[in-house]
Amino acid sequence: MLAVMADPALEEHVSQVPELCSECGQSHLVLDNHLYNFQDEVDDELICHICLQPLLQPMDTPCGHTYCFRCLENFMQEYSFCPMDRKKLSFQQCHKSSLLVRNLLDKLIVLCPFKAECQQTMQRCELEAHLHNRCPGFKKYKSELQRKKNPISKGKEDPPTKGETSTPKDAEVPGGGSSLVAESSGAAVVSLGTAEPGLVNPAFEETEEDLPHRTSLVAETATIEIHREDLEEELGIRIVGGKDTPLGNIVVQEVLRDSVIAADGRIAPGDHILEVNGVNISSVTHCQAVSFLRHPGPVLHLMVLQEKGFSNKTAQQDSSSANREVIHVTLIKRDRSEPLGIKLIRKTDEAGIFILDLLEGGLAAKNGRLSRNDRVLSINGQDLRQGTPEAAAQIIQTTESRVNFVILRQPGVQLPEPAEDGSSSNSSSSSSSGGSPVHHRKRLDQNHYRRKSTYQKDLPQGYASHEKTVAIKKEPKESLGITIGGGRDNKNKLPIYVTSVQPIGCLFRDGRIKRGDVLLSINGIDLTHLNYYEAVAALKSNAASHSVTLKALEILSLNSPEAPLDVREQGFSWSPLWITWLGLPSYLHFCQDIVLSKGNLESWGFSIVGGFEESKGNQPFFIKTIVPGTPAFRDRKLKCGDEIVAVNGVPAIGMSNAELIPMLKEQRNKVTLTVVSWPGSLV
Repeated sequence: MLAVMADPALEEHVSQVPELCSECGQSHLVLDNHLYNFQDEVDDELICHICLQPLLQPMDTPCGHTYCFRCLENFMQEYSFCPMDRKKLSFQQCHKSSLLVRNLLDKLIVLCPFKAECQQTMQRCELEAHLHNRCPGFKKYKSELQRKKNPISKGKEDPPTKGETSTPKDAEVPGGGSSLVAESSGAAVVSLGTAEPGLVNPAFEETEEDLPHRTSLVAETATIEIHREDLEEELGIRIVGGKDTPLGNIVVQEVLRDSVIAADGRIAPGDHILEVNGVNISSVTHCQAVSFLRHPGPVLHLMVLQEKGFSNKTAQQDSSSANREVIHVTLIKRDRSEPLGIKLIRKTDEAGIFILDLLEGGLAAKNGRLSRNDRVLSINGQDLRQGTPEAAAQIIQTTESRVNFVILRQPGVQLPEPAEDGSSSNSSSSSSSGGSPVHHRKRLDQNHYRRKSTYQKDLPQGYASHEKTVAIKKEPKESLGITIGGGRDNKNKLPIYVTSVQPIGCLFRDGRIKRGDVLLSINGIDLTHLNYYEAVAALKSNAASHSVTLKALEILSLNSPEAPLDVREQGFSWSPLWITWLGLPSYLHFCQDIVLSKGNLESWGFSIVGGFEESKGNQPFFIKTIVPGTPAFRDRKLKCGDEIVAVNGVPAIGMSNAELIPMLKEQRNKVTLTVVSWPGSLV
């Protein structure tokens, strides 16, 4: 055996190259705070009074003081009082500072530490991205460090980079896309380094800090049996995707409250539907998938792929859930305001929501099927595996009658007895007693606005639209004979569209206006900005005239020439399929801005598909996956099937994956996504 001896001279030479932090670009001990060169003097209110530097990861104490996370943590290991006023204190009593304070600190202007090669200034939160992507000084430093550490490695094959992996690629799905399903029906572990062809994964980017904690994204396939007493009853889910769209797979966008699926509780938004009654639908068109899922019958067998989030539990923790059971419990309220009498809590060492206590005499206690320490998986089909007590309380309080719980129970484990004031020092809690949830803040409706001219695009390949003007003569009392849907007060801010043409009206006799047509104007009155009731009033008032001129838009899908199969026309309140809205011209789109915030060690939590490709031209970018437990999941405004129009105001139109990826990766703690959201097809 040949022994390789280290060269002492070389070791000494390498040791002379200072190791710099990859986040701040300066030399400091691993456990110490990052160091920054601030352009201006920082206000004393933003200074940590332990290290006397601007705050990093600020933590507030109950007595009103703020310190760096690491400074306070180190201090509390030796002392049990606040450094400023010496009041008794434990680290568990402290909490993160408000988002406002953290944003103010992140926006402090700093100088690049490589002054000789780079004179740039930037916000503190942007420094790391600057160092790794744009700074010539840091690039030179890394090259020099690598050369001195490996002086004889020149010319040899470079080792695999962090993003490369030996994991086999996903199996190709006929018709483009890529299968997300492992051959085994058990837990399928999807490697973070393995990107689906055409799939952008800014959400899953690994960093050196992430690797010990988040090594893989876990997904499981499950077979679910749905029973229906009424054979014609809707399942109550909205779906997006199909092989004729960039999404490829069929994805659940929404689970409707009080529906069959919501009552079952096992299917959640973001689940991929792989099979329906044994038929593989992972490579069918959107219309075909709708037809399969609308097929009537007493029993429906679904195979779904469900994202479980990033794995960060030990094998021992995973095995502890083996003997748990999933239980379905339905509580019936007499009216919306009736409390259930449940105290909910969030633990610090385990994700999710748990039942802390059942109030004596309350609805839940009388029912007797819920127990203390039950983990709440979902309520009325709303996934709460990574939820908060506040979110659960909101769902309960807005439910009219049936509250369907799906809970996970581990026999023999109880939470500590609740304190008399109902509080717990290491948790956040909420109650369904009828009042407002603790620290609950009503979510304001996001402002929607017409898609700007700079954001507009041509129709995707495979779509065409035909604008038509219909002028008819009629009797003053004769009805137009149409019903409408949509309106800008709709949660998706849809234009007004025709839901039916009745045989009693003049438009049925004329024959040119069809179900699904988008109504643009009547007698010169613009309908495209009206809400539903305003549009009804405009149509009624103008229908009294002897002549009516309607302008309408017909959307044609050339990719799906087969007509959607309305298997159970009367069982559905008719609305256009999701795929139809993809052909709506841009000037009729309404956008909204969704702002996501995250910590330094978090990923955004979503993946996207689409973008420019030589063979397909320009395609929209769509949200394909939202991972449980991530900022995108917790925010709850972003949905699978949403189109990304712009990132921080920069239009995504015409971009390729390779162009959009860096934009998303460079946004360290905050990103603004401009999206258009269409309702999924109801099945």
